[in-house]
Amino acid sequence: MTPTHTPRHAERVRPLGPMMGRLAGPLVGLVLAWPVSSAGSQPAATSRLDAPLFYQLLIGELELRQGQAATAYAVLLDAARRTRDESLYERAVDIALRAQAGSEALTAAQAWRQALPSSLGAVRAQVRILLALNRLGALGEPLRRLIELTPDEERAGAIAALPRLMRGHPDPRGALQLLQSVLIPLAERPPTQIPAQLALARALMQAGQNAPALALARDVARREPMAPGPALLALEMLDNSAEAEPLVVSYLEQDQAEPLVRQRYAQWLAMRQRHGPALVQLRRVTQALPDSAGAWFQLGVVAVETQERAQAIAALKRFLELDAAQGKAQTEAVKAQGSAVESGAASPRPEQAAASDLQNTDARPAEAQIDEARRTRALLLLATLATEQGDYSGAQRWLQPLDGASSRLDVQSRRAMILARQGKLEQARALIRAVPEASASDALSKLLAEGQMLRTLERWKDANAVLSRAAERHPQDTEVLYELALVLERMGLHEDMERHLRRIIELRPDHHHAHNALGYSLAERGVRLDEAQRLIQRALDLAPGDPFITDSLAWVMFRQGQPGRAVELLRQAYAARPDTEIGAHLGEVLWSLGQREEARRIWRESRERDALNKVLRETLARLKVEL
Repeated sequence: MTPTHTPRHAERVRPLGPMMGRLAGPLVGLVLAWPVSSAGSQPAATSRLDAPLFYQLLIGELELRQGQAATAYAVLLDAARRTRDESLYERAVDIALRAQAGSEALTAAQAWRQALPSSLGAVRAQVRILLALNRLGALGEPLRRLIELTPDEERAGAIAALPRLMRGHPDPRGALQLLQSVLIPLAERPPTQIPAQLALARALMQAGQNAPALALARDVARREPMAPGPALLALEMLDNSAEAEPLVVSYLEQDQAEPLVRQRYAQWLAMRQRHGPALVQLRRVTQALPDSAGAWFQLGVVAVETQERAQAIAALKRFLELDAAQGKAQTEAVKAQGSAVESGAASPRPEQAAASDLQNTDARPAEAQIDEARRTRALLLLATLATEQGDYSGAQRWLQPLDGASSRLDVQSRRAMILARQGKLEQARALIRAVPEASASDALSKLLAEGQMLRTLERWKDANAVLSRAAERHPQDTEVLYELALVLERMGLHEDMERHLRRIIELRPDHHHAHNALGYSLAERGVRLDEAQRLIQRALDLAPGDPFITDSLAWVMFRQGQPGRAVELLRQAYAARPDTEIGAHLGEVLWSLGQREEARRIWRESRERDALNKVLRETLARLKVEL
C-alpha cells in the first residue's frame, strides 16, 4: 500500500511532546502481534518475549499513556534495535509521527532499514516521512529500493503510484526531476517499460507539460493498443489539451476497450452538453456491463436530455431493479454476518472488526447517500416523463416511494405539475405554497418553483406576477431575473426582458445563459444582428461547445445571410445534442439551401422526439411543409 502524505514547503520538526489523540494501540495488542516477520523482510533472529522485554514494552506503553511520548519512543526504539522486530520499529515510527516529530520518525525508519534491509515496510515508512519533511533530494534511493522490493505481481501498480505521491507538491519541477531519475531507468527495461513510461507521462502532466506527456502516451498506445493506461491518462487531460480526445476516441474504437474508460468518457461528454455522443458510449457500456446499476442510471439521465423517452424509461427502470436487488443482497449479507457472530461460528479478528467499524462509519454512509440521491432522481425523472405523456396515475406511482419526502420541494413540484396538467391549477399552486420553509431561502425557492411551473404551462401572466414578486424581494438574484426575462420575452415585452438580461450580465459577467438569451432574442427578431453575434460569441467563449449556444450562433449567421456557415454549426450542435428546436433550425437552413430530403429527415426525427414543440410546428407551418 502506497502511503499518502501532505507535502510541506519546508521541514517542520517538533520535539516529542504530549501525544495528540487517544493511545493508538493497547499493550495487549502489541504483545499479541509480536514477533512478526513481514513478507519480503529479512527474517529476524529468533527471540522470545522474556520478562525483561515484556517489562520494557510495558514501561514504554505506560509512558506513552501518561503523555511522555519522548520516553516511550526511546524505550520502544531500543527494544526494536535489540530484537530487530518489525512491529516494534513500526510502533516507534508511529509514536514519533503522532507527536509530529519528523526527525525522530526518520531516525527510527532508517534504523529499521539498517536492521532489516529487505523490509518493504521500512522503505515505505522512510518514503512517507521524507515526503512529509519535503526532502526531495533524499528520496531517490528509497523510491528505487521500494520498486525493487515490491513483489513482481505488484510492481506495475507501485510504479504507477509514484507520480500520485508527488501530486500537488509545492516544487513541481523538483518532483518531476526526482521521478525522472527513478522512472527513466525502469522505462528502459522490458519488464517495467510500459508502466514506467505511463508513470513518466503522468509526471509530465502533473508538471504542466501536456505535449510531451501526450506524446509518450501515444507512443505506448501504438505499441500496446489494448492497454487502457494511455486513454485513462488522456481522460485527465481532456480539459487542458485538444489533442487528448483523439487518443481516447482511438482507444474506444476497439470492441474490447475497458468499459470503465468508456463510462468516464461518457461522463465527460455529458458534462459538456455533448449528450448525443455520450448516449452512444453509454449504450455500449450497458451492453458490456448489463448488471451495472450506475451505467443504467447514467444512460437514463442522458436519454432524458436527448429526448429519447422510451430509452430513458427503460434505462431508469432497469437501474431501479438492479439497485433494489443490490440493496436486498447487502441486507441479507449483513443479516448473515450478524447471525454468524451471534452463534459464535465466525468471530472476526480484532483487525477485521476495526476495518468493518471504519467502513461503517466512513464509506458506507457516503455510498448510501449517493445511492439514495440516484434513486430519488430516477423516480423524479420517471414521474416527469409519465406526466409529459399524460400518464398521471403512473406518475403518482413513481412518486409514491417518496411519500416520506413530502417536505421536499422537488417532490411536491412534480405532484403539483400532475395536478396542473389535470386542470387543477389552484390546487397545484397551493401544494407548492404549503411546502414548509426551513430557511430564509426556501421562500424564494418556492416562488421560483411556482413560476417555473406556470411558465411550463404557458400561463405567462400568472408566471409574470409570481416572478415579479420574487424579483421585488430579491432584486439581485440572477436566477429570478433570468426566469422573469424568459417569461417577458414570450409575452412580447422585449424592452423589459432586455433590461433584466442586461442587469444579470452586470451582476454576473460570466452568466453565459443571459448573453445567449439576449443575443438569440435579437437574432430571432432580426434586429441588431452584429450585437447579437457579439453577445452569442461571448456566451460561447464562456461555455465552449454548448450546443444550444452553437445553435444560437448559427441562427444569427443564417439571419445575416451566411447559410453555409450556419449549417456547419447546426450540424455540430445537432450531433452533440439532437434537440427538437436545434433540429427545427437545422432543417430550415437545409431547406433554404435546397437540401430538402435531408431537411425532411431531420424534421421527422425531431417530431418523433417532441411532436408538440412550438418552434418545430411554427417552422413547418411557415414553410408550408407537410411531413
